[in-house]
Amino acid sequence: MDEVLDERKKKILKAIIKTYMETGEPVGSRTISKYTDLNVSSATIRNEMSDLTEMGYIIQPHTSAGRIPSDRGYRLYVDELMQEKEAEIAEIRDLMIEKTDKMEKVLKQVAKVLASNTNYAAMISVPQYSGSRLKFIQLSRVSELQLVAVVVCEGNVVRNQIISLDDEMDDQTILKLNLLLNTNLNGIPIQDINLGMIARLKEQAGIHSGVVATVLDAVAATIHVDEEDLEIYTSGTTNFFKYPELADKSKASELISTFEEKQQLAELVKERMSDTENTGIQVYIGDEMPIQTMKDCSVVTATYELGEGMHGTIGIVGPKRMDYENVVDSLKALKVQLDEALKNKT
Repeated sequence: MDEVLDERKKKILKAIIKTYMETGEPVGSRTISKYTDLNVSSATIRNEMSDLTEMGYIIQPHTSAGRIPSDRGYRLYVDELMQEKEAEIAEIRDLMIEKTDKMEKVLKQVAKVLASNTNYAAMISVPQYSGSRLKFIQLSRVSELQLVAVVVCEGNVVRNQIISLDDEMDDQTILKLNLLLNTNLNGIPIQDINLGMIARLKEQAGIHSGVVATVLDAVAATIHVDEEDLEIYTSGTTNFFKYPELADKSKASELISTFEEKQQLAELVKERMSDTENTGIQVYIGDEMPIQTMKDCSVVTATYELGEGMHGTIGIVGPKRMDYENVVDSLKALKVQLDEALKNKT
């Protein structure tokens, strides 16, 4: 039921949103007639605003004659803005950090700069590996009834898995299992390992199918994002108090708790990293947010890539009337900020 808005309605909606972002007050037709280059009367603008209200793009608070944007209005505005910015924001995926010892300092600084530049709260996750290919698997004996499986993926991500045996396994059997696993799995993207492949390998392993299953569990775990281990740096939570609609004591304390405890932020990061199709900038408005405590907010997130399957998430959280254009530009500038931060610490 998405009605197509003509240019005049779009201009009026954009003017209402921009004015409301600046003032936080409901917007009347007289304000819009001064604000826009439409050259139409207040009466015409009133009619257009009435249409926009019926279409669900703006709403009228009970206590005011003015209008404020609805989530749907923000969504249209953001989608149009995203189209305009698409070429610019593609740069964010070109981020590279070469020296991991600098990463913590750099990411903390990035969160601080984003919060300062936007006057909203900012978060950034330490990059995790995803989409890696297997380099090799090595089964070795630890004791009579224990093996260790060493799984090495792209980016030299290593995971060790201890495997308990019911019966002792001779060297030749261990060699055969190593050959079976490496012949079938080397160089394969982990996400391409499917149930059919697993069943085939277990069948070929015969009585040792349990060992193969445990090794494959260890392989799968190399790309699993563990929310408890996911490190997230935040900055700017006190900025929530700058916006009356978020500064209510219970709302602000809930938001700040969400940022301090980070568990729900980790869930958001995990969701973003699992969405491999939308790796650019994403905007969540109001109830679109998976985090209940942020239903009065808008959240703009971006996935950044550091090469060899490493991805992280940046997020900016503010009121629904946030300055989306400035937020998108700030995320776009992140590449420059990171480059400078790294260059200065080389």
